[in-house]
Amino acid sequence: MACRREPGGQVCLVIGGSWRLGAEPADLARVRAELFDEPDLSGVVCDATELVEWDSGLASVLAALAWHCQERGVAFATAALPEGLRALLGLVEGGARPSGAGAPDRADPFVRRFGQDFIALARSTGEILAFIGEVALALRSLLAGRARFKRADLWLLIEEVGADALPIISLISFLVGLILGYIGDQQLTQFGAGIFVADLVGLAIVIQMGALITAIVLAGRTGAAYAAQLGTMQVNEEIDALRTLGISPIEFLVLPRLLALITMTPLLAIYANVMGILGGAFAGTVAGGLSLTEYFTQTQQAIGWNHLSQGLISACVFGAIVAVSGCLRGMQSGRSAAAVGEATTSAVVTSIVFIVIASAVLTIVFDAIGLS
Repeated sequence: MACRREPGGQVCLVIGGSWRLGAEPADLARVRAELFDEPDLSGVVCDATELVEWDSGLASVLAALAWHCQERGVAFATAALPEGLRALLGLVEGGARPSGAGAPDRADPFVRRFGQDFIALARSTGEILAFIGEVALALRSLLAGRARFKRADLWLLIEEVGADALPIISLISFLVGLILGYIGDQQLTQFGAGIFVADLVGLAIVIQMGALITAIVLAGRTGAAYAAQLGTMQVNEEIDALRTLGISPIEFLVLPRLLALITMTPLLAIYANVMGILGGAFAGTVAGGLSLTEYFTQTQQAIGWNHLSQGLISACVFGAIVAVSGCLRGMQSGRSAAAVGEATTSAVVTSIVFIVIASAVLTIVFDAIGLS
């Protein structure tokens, strides 16, 4: 590759020989220096008459030179290049900056980035509220008997949310109860109050931990699955097809998933409570030396209906949060595999964040109304 001066301030870029990937790369710095050495450079013309063979390696070199010409306002003529090479350069034009084309653009100022993030947050909040409004309208249609979805799909979703989640709920709840019981026994036995391990484990599991464990497991297991399912439907244009047929995607796809989670989360939370108490009983009897009769009697005396109702109310709210978060991110998904993956990740993060926020708010509300 060499440069030849032409009349009128133009430079002819002579390209010859074989240009293949893996061959010795062109010295872009030298070619660039020769091209832009002339202060009144008006344009660059390519001459490929001596070119023998080429592939994308030559296209990347010419794309980098074209970027430099564009930055300096210099015309870069490619009319003399082979047709295939011009087509390949046309694909590169307007895309990302090729490697070796110069330093990246400077980062935006902090104020601008902060403003863009704030606008994105406001837009996201508006989308969430709009989605919740559509779900509320779908629930109203359900109560009026006008919701359009397959009842068979609802029972299938209930089975997937409930029965299929029992093994992982059992394991995690039992281990959390075991950990609470073991740590509680270590501390309470110092004061001769080892029997109160049953109170500690029972109240912690029934009031908060059982519902939290269930919700977080469902967020990672079911909420992510909902986001992936709806995101894939976006990619395949199935949701667009439903709208074309006059069927509301919220009623047909979101509503049964919401009902399945709201129905099964409290039941799974009750099961998690039982497994957590059994885990605490194992720790209390093995590490604390208590009998099963003493442990369960103390647990029964410590737990009241007000404590159980707190956990069930929290579980219903958490189930709704997981369903809305998963379906929202799935409906917002782009039409690519990467977008579906991002929607799945965002669904889990959104669910867990709002679950923790709702847990704190519900704790304050329960204390304010005297339910605790």
